[in-house]
Amino acid sequence: MGRIIKLGFVFTLMLTVSAAFCQTSLEYSIIPLPAKMKPMTGYFKLSKQTVVSASKPLAQDAQIFVDLLNEVNGLKLNVYDEPTKVNFIRLKHNPKLKADAYTLAVTRSNVEITGGDNGVFYALQSLLQLVSSDSLGNLRIPCVQINDESRFQWRGMHLDASRHFFSKEFVKKYIDYLAIYKMNTFHWHLTDDQGWRIEIKKYPKLTQVGSIRKGTLISHASTEIAVMDTANYGGFYTQDDVREIVAYAKARHITVVPEIEMPGHAVAAISSYPFLSCSGKQIDVEQTWGVFDDVYCTKDSVFEFIEDVLLEVMDLFPSTYIHVGGDECPKTAWKGCPTCQARIKEMGLKNEEELQSYFIHRIEKFLNSHHRKLIGWDEILQGGLSPNSAVMSWQGIDGGIAAAKKGNFVVMTPDSHCYLNHYQGDPTNEPLANGGYTPLEKVYSYEPIPAELLPAQQKFILGAQGNMWSEYIRTDAFFEYMLFPRMCALAEVVWSPKASKNFVNFRIRLNNHFDMFDKRNINYSRAVCEIKKNIYSDLATSKLYIELKQEYSSGDIYYWFEDENGKATPTQKYETRVLVDKSCTFHAISRNKEGVVMNKVSQKFMHTKSTGAKIKLSFPPSSKYSYNSPHTLADGISGSIPWNGKEWLGFLENPMEAVIDLGEVTEVSQVLVHTLNSEASWIYLAKKATVEVSENGVDFVKFGALNQEEIAKIGRMILIKNNPVKARYVKVYVESMGMIGKGLPGADHNAWLFISEIGVE
Repeated sequence: MGRIIKLGFVFTLMLTVSAAFCQTSLEYSIIPLPAKMKPMTGYFKLSKQTVVSASKPLAQDAQIFVDLLNEVNGLKLNVYDEPTKVNFIRLKHNPKLKADAYTLAVTRSNVEITGGDNGVFYALQSLLQLVSSDSLGNLRIPCVQINDESRFQWRGMHLDASRHFFSKEFVKKYIDYLAIYKMNTFHWHLTDDQGWRIEIKKYPKLTQVGSIRKGTLISHASTEIAVMDTANYGGFYTQDDVREIVAYAKARHITVVPEIEMPGHAVAAISSYPFLSCSGKQIDVEQTWGVFDDVYCTKDSVFEFIEDVLLEVMDLFPSTYIHVGGDECPKTAWKGCPTCQARIKEMGLKNEEELQSYFIHRIEKFLNSHHRKLIGWDEILQGGLSPNSAVMSWQGIDGGIAAAKKGNFVVMTPDSHCYLNHYQGDPTNEPLANGGYTPLEKVYSYEPIPAELLPAQQKFILGAQGNMWSEYIRTDAFFEYMLFPRMCALAEVVWSPKASKNFVNFRIRLNNHFDMFDKRNINYSRAVCEIKKNIYSDLATSKLYIELKQEYSSGDIYYWFEDENGKATPTQKYETRVLVDKSCTFHAISRNKEGVVMNKVSQKFMHTKSTGAKIKLSFPPSSKYSYNSPHTLADGISGSIPWNGKEWLGFLENPMEAVIDLGEVTEVSQVLVHTLNSEASWIYLAKKATVEVSENGVDFVKFGALNQEEIAKIGRMILIKNNPVKARYVKVYVESMGMIGKGLPGADHNAWLFISEIGVE
């Protein structure tokens, strides 16, 4: 880290105020916000004469601090055992403090830091964020008194090295980023269908064969025509690499938790050693994304292989927890496997779901016998767990709630708030991402402790974690873009007191961290500064409007429309909401005082009789994909491909039934329903669709229907036509495919139904 403030003036506000209020002063822009902070008058001046005083146990923390200060500010300080009389930064360890707790006192003459086992290191990260320069370029630290400690013990970030490989050097840089923001757990996803990334001495083919795929999907999985790169893609970490990274993380008070996927997501391992599967057939490492039927068999030789692998993994990673995945395991191969069926009979199991529980329990016992604990995604809850195991709740929060109520420790990482591989800004202006919509403010709004838990159950919530799945993250720069600034928001969620959270003030402090990103050449996202568009219906008039705002940018906004023939209207200065009353493409730009274009945004509208109309849903969509529900279905926007969570409503267990009020009796001749087909994401075409109409909203008559075969012929645009009829109300019912069939991505799971728009003509 280092100098992050380039302002030459001094904020003298709030000399004795609470931490939540003093964060508005740009000189105290610490992220995550300390528990208690009292600004004082004056500055401690940093110079070549400043000495860092640290006893031998704290020398490593001191050296990391000195190196970072030099990297960002060009000031190299000396570390000694004893301080000088003045102008020193003294570090003290107090074992009576909580491990993460610290006090930081900055006066005009010196800096005093006292901390628990990790606290001194965290205090130094806060101190680095306070370094600024005066108008002459001299470095200084504002005087302050801080008493701080973490809210949660698990403050995690994840890296998927299987889909795309990241070098040892970048992994260490990533660990530096975690350390800056007091994150203490690095979850390293090392194996999956698309690549095995860790050297295992006993099984060399895992890296000789399993680390290399013969091509890579470079278009989005939701596009109808796949685009492939046919070049070999590979990479893996040697055991020496792993030891180096683990030691590097430890020096920064970060625990590395390895993930070795099982029993699903095992194609890379099976391609290396075919005996691991039920069929024993040679297969290739997967080149596309999704879920695949080739999984580990349950024969004894497979468990012997896994145990051998885990022995080497445990030798490399000293972490208490070993992550075994356990998610998205199709049962198709097991159902047709004589060995697996014999195992079900032998163990008195009811079905393949219980066979998966047997698999996880067997591995859990093995880990426990070596004094380690198992952690896995929330699917491992099926069949129950021992009290020693922990759960990562990614499919919403229900898995975490269930685990905590049973007395299992939980790391909350719901994809709705903690998947940083989702879009973070307007998807039309963003690089390709997995899908979903998780802007900065949504990450910051997350609360890891579910309201459903009683106080006695809340203690089982270890904390939260952000996940970085790398299907579309191919480069270091893009990884940084998806990481920052959203990781800063999550860091505050898991460290700072709940009562002190305030997004507006967080955003003020974040401005100065953007300066630090620039200085360290970090490729961060500026989506938070983009022109925000809010598309909504005025239900009193059933008219559609678009509203624009720039929360963190100055300058005027100008807009114009482009009709379906490409003819543009004159440009106008934006003052207030704009009516959208025809099919068109809306464009807007912002210009600074010099006339330079700073931001731009566009949106295509398909205007029909239902656009802007009142709409009611009989069944709610999934909370994961419910943005602006139900009005998303009548906002004139046909969901884009690749898909994102801002334009689509997702239904999993419920059908979609919408009743649209057109405002008056009018002629209806056709209904168009925009659905999605993205099988890699378990999103499938509908099973059936029906439309009914009514003049009074009570007595409905059938207008038309399509079955599954007819929908398959049409594709994702479900069009139902009929002779014109008079109606005010249109009821549209669309049912999902239900259980996904064998051999398809997501087999044996319920299919998602995604709908973006209903157009009535």
